[in-house]
Formats: sequence, C-alpha cells, structure tokens
Amino acid sequence: PVQILSYLSGVEKVEETDLKPRMGFLYPVKDRNISVFINATREQDSGQYMCTVNVVDDTIRLDKNVGIINLTVLVPPATPTCHLHGNAIVGANVTLSCSSKKGKPLPMYQWQREPPTLQVFFPPAQDRARGTLKLTNLSLEMSGVYVCRAENQAGSKNCSIVLEV
Repeated sequence: PVQILSYLSGVEKVEETDLKPRMGFLYPVKDRNISVFINATREQDSGQYMCTVNVVDDTIRLDKNVGIINLTVLVPPATPTCHLHGNAIVGANVTLSCSSKKGKPLPMYQWQREPPTLQVFFPPAQDRARGTLKLTNLSLEMSGVYVCRAENQAGSKNCSIVLEV
C-alpha cells in the first residue's frame, strides 16, 4: 500500500504520486466527513483504496478503523477497425471482423447492414465477443454497407465496411 493522502494534527498532506494534482478531501476534515475526490480519472487509477482513521486516545481496532473500497475506472471502446477476409465473389464465403484496441470492460460487437436493406445479425453468423460476422454463399444482393458497433458500459464507437459482391 502507498499512502496518498493524510490529515494529521490539522495538516492535510497529499503525497507525491500521479494522483497529487487530481485528488483531495471533498469537505473540510473538521466536519468529520473524510470523503475524497479523484478528478480526471484514468484507467490506472483502478484498484483498492483503504481509509484508516486513528483518533488520539482511542483503542485501535482494525475492523472498526479501516474502510476499503475497490475502484474500477471504465474505459469506452476506441474506434474499432473493420476488415474483410476472403474474396467477395458470388457463391463464396467471407468474414467481416471488427476490433477495438481499448475498452474496459472488453467491448462486445454488433454488426448490422445499413439501409436500404437493413439487416441485424445473430449467432452463429455473428460472434459478439470476437467481433466477427460470417457471410456464406454470397449473392449480388448481399452487397452494401456493413457497420460494426463496439460497445461497453462506458460508451460505443463504430466502423464500417463496404461489401461489393
């Protein structure tokens, strides 16, 4: 554990960490509320935070004097990249793939074909975890714009690919 913030004998001290310019006590400590804030959160701020309170002339009991909270900083997906694997000729099979380099939790992927022929895909053709869409026995009518949406609780981003059979 690394100490990042303290209040001792009326003096507030923020230790030299990357959190120093971004954190502090939310209220004056004398108000007896020792909530803290973290501004401009980053993925690396995720982790376990522990608050220890020691009162002068008070018996120290670990179960009474310590509070623990786990912080998970969510990260929206980065703009994904879309790729076509295979040759888009009549009767052939192709796979469209979509992947995002960032996202916490890992993004799920959803493919759809854009209007005028709107089409949404489901397993087994679509693998939401891997971001793949398998199109089999291609026909000229399957030509169009296919959009992939990478999505998690923090947000979503799209990419698209034009399939010309």
